Amino acid sequence: MQLIRLCILALFCAMASVAAPNAALAQSTEQSTATAPDYDAWRSFASQAERVIDAGVASDETLNDLRQELVAFRSRFLAAQDANQSRIANLREQISALGPVPEEGASEAPEIASRRAELSEQLTALQAPGIAAQEAFRRADGLIRQIDVILRERQAEALLELWPSPLNPVNWIAAADAIWGRSFTFYTQVVGALEDPAAQREFRSNLPIVLLLFGFAGFVLLRGRRWIERAVARLLHEGSARKSKRVFAEVASLAQIIVPVTAVLAVAVALDLTGLIGDIGSDLTTALIGFGIIYFSARWAGGEMFPAVDTPQMPLKLPEARRREGRFLSHLIGLVLGLSLVVLAYINPDVQTDAANSVILFPILVLAGIILTRFGSLMTLHAKLCAEQGEDRRFYDRMINILGRGAIVIGAGAPVFAAIGYVQAAEAVLFPAVISLWMVAFLIFISQTVSDVHDMVTGRKPDDPDALVPALVSFALVLLSLPVFALVWGVRLTELLELWQVLREGFRIGETRISPTNILSFVIVFSIGYMLTRMVQGALGSTVLPKTKIDKGGQKAVISGTGYVGIFIAALVAISTAGIDLSGLAIVAGALSVGIGFGLQNIVSNFISGLILLIERPVAEGDWIEVGTTMGTVRSISVRSTVIETFDRTDVIVPNADLISGTVTNWTRFSQIGRVIVPVGVAYGSDTRKVERVLKEIGDAQPLALLDPAPAVHFTNFGADALEFELRIVISDVGLGMAVRTEVRHQIAERFKQEGLEIPFAQRDIWLRNPEALRGDVPPPQAPDTPPEPAQPKTMQHDEISETDAGDGGDPDGPDGR
Repeated sequence: MQLIRLCILALFCAMASVAAPNAALAQSTEQSTATAPDYDAWRSFASQAERVIDAGVASDETLNDLRQELVAFRSRFLAAQDANQSRIANLREQISALGPVPEEGASEAPEIASRRAELSEQLTALQAPGIAAQEAFRRADGLIRQIDVILRERQAEALLELWPSPLNPVNWIAAADAIWGRSFTFYTQVVGALEDPAAQREFRSNLPIVLLLFGFAGFVLLRGRRWIERAVARLLHEGSARKSKRVFAEVASLAQIIVPVTAVLAVAVALDLTGLIGDIGSDLTTALIGFGIIYFSARWAGGEMFPAVDTPQMPLKLPEARRREGRFLSHLIGLVLGLSLVVLAYINPDVQTDAANSVILFPILVLAGIILTRFGSLMTLHAKLCAEQGEDRRFYDRMINILGRGAIVIGAGAPVFAAIGYVQAAEAVLFPAVISLWMVAFLIFISQTVSDVHDMVTGRKPDDPDALVPALVSFALVLLSLPVFALVWGVRLTELLELWQVLREGFRIGETRISPTNILSFVIVFSIGYMLTRMVQGALGSTVLPKTKIDKGGQKAVISGTGYVGIFIAALVAISTAGIDLSGLAIVAGALSVGIGFGLQNIVSNFISGLILLIERPVAEGDWIEVGTTMGTVRSISVRSTVIETFDRTDVIVPNADLISGTVTNWTRFSQIGRVIVPVGVAYGSDTRKVERVLKEIGDAQPLALLDPAPAVHFTNFGADALEFELRIVISDVGLGMAVRTEVRHQIAERFKQEGLEIPFAQRDIWLRNPEALRGDVPPPQAPDTPPEPAQPKTMQHDEISETDAGDGGDPDGPDGR
């Protein structure tokens, strides 16, 4: 029965998905150490398999047995393909050591020619088993693919088979006859067991154990289950403040499945020990165990997805009424699927007609479809509420919305197909959809538990950003669960093993085979090397380098260089350990490097420039630099770019190539000493010596001014409006240049006022040629007979006046002018 198989797969699929590849790997390892394959026996078996496949009359069971034999042969051939590889590699190196083969018409030494021929003959003999194994592997693989195609076509035909419609009342009679027939048979078996003296003696001898098991089951189901649920709820409530209690509560919540299922198992064992239930009763006890697993698993999943307590960790953000509905639907779907399992075990659909099975399964499919549709509505409601609250739509919310819509479509469509007569197709999509939702709930539970354990270990607070490790673990769990989802949706285990075989085979590049084993070895070795590199960097940065005289920039350069060298060595060791021969990729890599070089030349240039900056260190973190129009403090230096924080508190990312190829002004690299220039102008007629003395006194009075060189005053120019002077001061901290300029200007204004010195400003005189035209007056008429006098040229005096910039003389502002 498909429902029983799906339930078993949903609960024990993890072990199957792990054990199957391991079993295949162990079988391959065992066969690889065995002797060479018997090709004569293989050819005989392959010919027989081809005849069976071509006949097209073999049953599914026969084809599956034939396929298993072919898989065994194929595994041996795959192991034989790599036989003598080390010896073949040595022979090729020996032949290469003899030099190239002479061209036509040329000759070589007889001993070399003889040795070359001998080695070539040995090479051919060693390559023969591998070539034969490759041919046999391809033949076996082709036969397996043919069998898979046949089985897949038969499965599709069975799913699309049209049964009698369950809505036709004529078919109800067949269902009633099936139920009545099985009930009469069950009654006959029970009555026969009651009248059998041997069965009665067995019942009386097992009666104490039976009563004890029933008492245990009753106590656990009536009392123990409630105690566990209350304890878990209390721990979850207290766990909102303490992560440890929450983690313990999450793990303990699994007891809500284990303990009740143990009680149901006790009931099943007790019924079986009575010896009075017959063969049909034995089937019912087995189905009863499945009922317990399905019901209590669904009940637990409902409690996890729709918790009674409103917490921030709720998988679905729903109001209390909707969460209560979700828990009720979880109980109901577990009850429906569990009871359907018991019903199907009771009537045994394999011996019933299609009409009877159609009528019996139809109510189950309708109830399951309605419940699945309601689940889909709750999931889409979660996405809608998150969008209304203005929250950013996470990938998780989008996936929940998609799953909810899919559940609605399947829940509404499957009963319709079942009503038409496509009962098997409806069953094939409806039950896997329900089980998939349960698996999604289990994955969410595992991910949340991993996140809580990580938070408990690392001490992460709720306001901190999401951690990377739980996200990676959750992603890995989703990938590992994909084969399980495939099994639930009807993919045969043999097809998954076939996919695993293809992955194990890998692919060849030249003489190198790349398989998942090689990739896994590379990832593990490289990860170890990467972690060791980070450990060495941490030790250098925290223990070794701080005790040296190397400055901060030099220490960072050493740490960065150690990281690059360590990662490069880790990559080389990982490639060597994985057995990947890159010689075959040399030509391809050379061609790609040319194209990549043109496309990434700027990135490579910045990378090399970054290394030069870290080694030569013309610029260090904390330096005040000027690159083009950008001025500020160096915040960080990486291998690609340098971040400069301007005095406006903005970050400017400058490519490292600009720092190497362009002009860079470093104001503070080797000294904080710098010069400030304050220009000032006085009116014409002022005593220039007095101006010079006053400015010199102001400069000498500055606390940051150096004594050597002392502040200097220069009479720079006779300006258009003023006599121009400059006060030049060398200060001990150029970063305070703007503050010094400001204070100097204040003192100049005060002292000039005290000394009677005037700071002029530009003035202009405007001459109007014809002011009467502006007033609107009529000019007096001229005598007609009097010729006008020739206009005398009038020389206009033009003053070329350039405004004096009372700024800072072009010097850049320091960090204090931010």
